[in-house]
Amino acid sequence: MPSVLSDDQRAAFERDGYVLVKAFFDADEAKLLQTAIEKDPAIRGHFYDRGDAEGMTTKMATWNHPGDSVYGYAARSRKMVDTMEDLLGGEVYHYHSKITAKEPCEGGAWEWHQDYGYWYNNGCLFPYMASAMVALDRCTKANGCLQVLRGSHHLGRIDHGLLEGEQVGADLRRVDEAKKHLDLVYCEMELGDVLFFHCNTLHRSDQNRSDDRRWTLICCYNARRNDPYLDHHHPRYTPLEKVSNEAIKEAGLKFSDASHESAFLRKSVAPAELNKKGGKVFTTEATDDRG
Repeated sequence: MPSVLSDDQRAAFERDGYVLVKAFFDADEAKLLQTAIEKDPAIRGHFYDRGDAEGMTTKMATWNHPGDSVYGYAARSRKMVDTMEDLLGGEVYHYHSKITAKEPCEGGAWEWHQDYGYWYNNGCLFPYMASAMVALDRCTKANGCLQVLRGSHHLGRIDHGLLEGEQVGADLRRVDEAKKHLDLVYCEMELGDVLFFHCNTLHRSDQNRSDDRRWTLICCYNARRNDPYLDHHHPRYTPLEKVSNEAIKEAGLKFSDASHESAFLRKSVAPAELNKKGGKVFTTEATDDRG
């Protein structure tokens, strides 16, 4: 199956560093994903909290290999993988997936960062990497949808370090300069929409101060030709077995099985390279406006 992207959408990804595909998963598929991730005991049992600078938290669960759950099939579906292979120019493998769950009135913020800002330290030599964010709820400005700086992937990798709280973020002085030149876009999404974004695209999100939950599934991919040269907590090249798009509905409400247990990660820590000075490298006080 070819990429689902039109020529215009493909050009938008190259120009802007992201592209939003509406209803990538249809209503039935999206509802299956939403329900499975809500109810799967493996995910519930592996949630951890990631704090922001103000002490509010986002619940997360992270796993390396997609497995045979319905959400694993979504990550392995031909429409997802073929689109990623189109965007990254060749064979890809599943680098990891994660849930980011912002609960009503208490979900934490994410500071400006590039995914490659820390994947670089995992031994990935080239930025031949991208993510697909799947909306499991309606994502709005009010409940903390993703924000991106349009075209920021053209900046290349920016230095990252530990921030206040528990997050790794980009050098905010450089981010402030980038904001003078690039548009800030709020990526509002509906259930089943998918946002594809480059690993060097700067992105962040606000706290969820609303009464509406904001959960997303993020599937991350690396090019086979970018096989990491270091052993770390995410996998080196592992062949990805694609499944048909129909497999998602055929699976029904299928949870991960016991053999998938080892794929889940405990709460990750920042790479040592980002904390060489033994303390926080950057401070959120370096900027007056964080979006």
